[in-house]
Amino acid sequence: MGSCGDRGLQFWRRDAAVGGANACPRPASITGAEFNAQETSLRALRRAAFRGDFFAQLELGSRYSAVKATDKNIEDPIESSVWLAMALANDEGYAPINRVDRGGLGGWRPLSRYDDCRAWERHNIYQRLDRQLAQMTREEQESVRDRVIYVLSTQDAKGFRTLARLHDSLYGPFGEPEDNREAREALGDNRDHVRPDSRGRGRQTAVNLFQRNDVDAYLYNYLAVQTGDIGAYVLLKDFERSSPSRGRYGAFVEAKARQWVPPFEFYPNTAPASGVPFSDESRPRGDAYEYALSRVTELPFVHVGRALRYLGVTDTVAGRPEQLSKRQIETLEAMLGHPMDGRLSYLERVRAVQLAAVNGSSEAQLVLAVMHAEGIGVPPDYARAFHWFEEAAKQGSPEAKFAMSTYFALGVSGVADQDKANAVALRIDSALAGFGPSASRLQAVLAQVSRSQRR
Repeated sequence: MGSCGDRGLQFWRRDAAVGGANACPRPASITGAEFNAQETSLRALRRAAFRGDFFAQLELGSRYSAVKATDKNIEDPIESSVWLAMALANDEGYAPINRVDRGGLGGWRPLSRYDDCRAWERHNIYQRLDRQLAQMTREEQESVRDRVIYVLSTQDAKGFRTLARLHDSLYGPFGEPEDNREAREALGDNRDHVRPDSRGRGRQTAVNLFQRNDVDAYLYNYLAVQTGDIGAYVLLKDFERSSPSRGRYGAFVEAKARQWVPPFEFYPNTAPASGVPFSDESRPRGDAYEYALSRVTELPFVHVGRALRYLGVTDTVAGRPEQLSKRQIETLEAMLGHPMDGRLSYLERVRAVQLAAVNGSSEAQLVLAVMHAEGIGVPPDYARAFHWFEEAAKQGSPEAKFAMSTYFALGVSGVADQDKANAVALRIDSALAGFGPSASRLQAVLAQVSRSQRR
């Protein structure tokens, strides 16, 4: 940081010609021309970026936009936009630092140029992100937004608080203070937020990537509180008092929060043409995650084996971990972007089922639903369990339909309200598809009806 200077003079400029001088200094690049060096550097940057490192997020945005010719093989505008948006939403990029009250010399002034170089970086990111989003379809823009929501949702209370600010009209476009200089400039340059481009599509600019509304802002504040964070509770009460109309959404938001699931089960590992995957560097945190992961041995391994066969990792279904070869395990690890050590970890067992589920395996979807319902491998989450039962039922799984009928028969507050008629319909459908427990239950119901008629 010493290299930023210590004169207390602001050097942020609009002139692109002095951009190199305005940018924050960077360590020497760890990127080599070889594929392995490039992949290694991406892994390191992603680990840091998922942990909230502002400069790692900046660097990933540049890497995936192929600013350097050597990165053309990993060019991906969606992934680049994700990390530029994450950098803008990161308070490491705008929270004041190194300031001192100089009294009669001009009030609060920076001790170094660190605040100013970050301001220039954010000014530059707003422009770059705006250009990239303007060239995307609406579906691509939604993919950027969904990925940002997922990444922030893996950061517990801090991430949910950031999401709340992103949707709160009392803050800047990316959750910064309303009077933030770069936010004001971006809003000033984008008064006409949506305008057609040369191909006639509506243009979505950076400042309205996240649509402002009180319900979503309230929802994410509420989800932050559910993590047990006391500071989040204070912020939620502050949010409720900030406007006369906001408090009345409480009951509605509480019900919505019970149904909320992140946009992805885990970060989508679609890869650019080079084959470098987008690894999910979020890791289970806290006792609940650790305990759930320790219980993955309760999951019969045959379900992991079936997931691996569905993914094309194996030709047959492995019934035990030792039936997998080192090469097969490394194939899965490469797909997930994990270090290829040839040892199947508990997390990789969970990821195999998740990956098969998100790629359309109804059997894996059913297994994943049970895992979420029972807290095996993943913490208990009835909303996610119901989501995956529903996905499997759409593909005709009679077991999933039976499980959903139980949800509706008993009623799970906020997830699936009690609906006896829907429960019976699903149970009949499950029985007609040949699922035993449903069939026997249906026979018992019919027998009871016939006895009532005789009486």
